[in-house]
Amino acid sequence: MAELLHALTPRLQQQADAMVLKQQQQLHWHGQLPVLLLDRCWLQLQVVPVVELSRLLPPDNSAEAPELVRFRQLRQQGLTDLQAEEQCWQEYGREPCSDALRRFWQAQERGNHGWTCNRYLHLLERYRQQVESAGPTPVPLLVLARHSSQEQHQLQWCWPATPVIGHTCA
Repeated sequence: MAELLHALTPRLQQQADAMVLKQQQQLHWHGQLPVLLLDRCWLQLQVVPVVELSRLLPPDNSAEAPELVRFRQLRQQGLTDLQAEEQCWQEYGREPCSDALRRFWQAQERGNHGWTCNRYLHLLERYRQQVESAGPTPVPLLVLARHSSQEQHQLQWCWPATPVIGHTCA
């Protein structure tokens, strides 16, 4: 976990190391597996069960509204913005399209620090793969962006320390 040393105090490092060590006893995927949330502003490390992550850190899925997904598909097919918008209005109605766009822009203004539904699902998928594969299992650590910044939450993986093999001289 050398890349985390700059962000963690010795006390937080001990907490993270203890959680990673405990993680090595887990043999299968389940909802109580830990996810670490680091609030750098308050130097707090919170351990959250994976099943609670979406409640405590809700991912933004406003860009995945069917109306906006369809608009992007139509644009990729070569339609102009106006043509795609009119097609979406015909398929979904003018008001639902406007509502979807408004929700999207409100989420952008509020700021979600890049924590989208896709990033959340990617974390879950990768975590599950790590737990179900042979060998050491890391614990995900989300380094939370500062509240008033445009930063994104950063996902890092805390791996167990590898034992150092010493040299013996004869």
